[in-house]
Amino acid sequence: MGSLDGRVVLITGAGRGIGREEALFFAAEGAKVVVNDPGVAIDGSGGDAGVAAKVVEEITAGGGQAVASTDSVADWDGARRMVETALDSFGDLHVVVNNATIERNMGLTDLSEQDFDDVLAVKLKGTFAVTRWAARHWRERFQAGVRADRAVVNTSSGSGLLNPLPAQVSYAAGNAGVAALTTVAALELGRYGVRVNCVSPSMARTRLTVTVPGMSQEPPAAGYDPLDPAASAPVAAYLASSACPLTGQVLSIRGGTVAVNRGWSLGDHLHKDGLWSVAELAEQVRELPMDDPYDKLAQALTGALGTVGRARLQEMINALLDQGGEPAPASA
Repeated sequence: MGSLDGRVVLITGAGRGIGREEALFFAAEGAKVVVNDPGVAIDGSGGDAGVAAKVVEEITAGGGQAVASTDSVADWDGARRMVETALDSFGDLHVVVNNATIERNMGLTDLSEQDFDDVLAVKLKGTFAVTRWAARHWRERFQAGVRADRAVVNTSSGSGLLNPLPAQVSYAAGNAGVAALTTVAALELGRYGVRVNCVSPSMARTRLTVTVPGMSQEPPAAGYDPLDPAASAPVAAYLASSACPLTGQVLSIRGGTVAVNRGWSLGDHLHKDGLWSVAELAEQVRELPMDDPYDKLAQALTGALGTVGRARLQEMINALLDQGGEPAPASA
């Protein structure tokens, strides 16, 4: 008996990386899987129907059940069609795993409007679109008297929640938006028996992380691999299982570590019964403890770079931005 026996699951971006590992793991746990992936490049260009088909072949060769979908999550009607694919193929839909994403990594001053829109269209709008069409079906079933556990598992990233990575303005914004969408959708969809949670993988070896400083692109010859993209699969499967009680949660995953995210939270504060003056704020705000973005970046990359100073971090930031064609500023 698998933890997902009888569950019909739609996984977007399931042709490679984390999504592929989730598709294989879910199928091994007994799920019937819609493998959605248009087979595009990292930046969203091109397309290859064989990418999703290959994962389906792997699943069926192992005795599982799966069908391919090559629609884009950024296409409103495409999002509807992939939900319909699950219904037509397997008669129901219990779980949506929103994993699809693309990247356009360059500095803010080089990022075009189209670049920004394209990333958000897949990462944020795509998460909304697929969830929306699934939720419409689930509402109809609930109103017809059908009671079943339904679940959405969104995918965010340390980039956007914890790690301020330069050259990822659009990607970080999309990931932060997905986490916010998760908490609101959990409150809205609970009335229909739908749980909504989010996984946030970090430092996983995929084609999207080839430019991250210190990321090893080759797995170890033997032993545990902390960068294995498969680390997210069992966490996502738990959130997708009918036995899981959680909703509205964002769980960070880094190797074998799973941590609860608490989102934006209030820290130390100032108070005055009246309006502040600029001079008063200038004097008192500096006494408040605050996070330094350089310190947060250093902490995020500790496992990759070791302890580094601000000058070394600025050099790294400059190098990342130079990849997008921006002249490197002087080191701080």
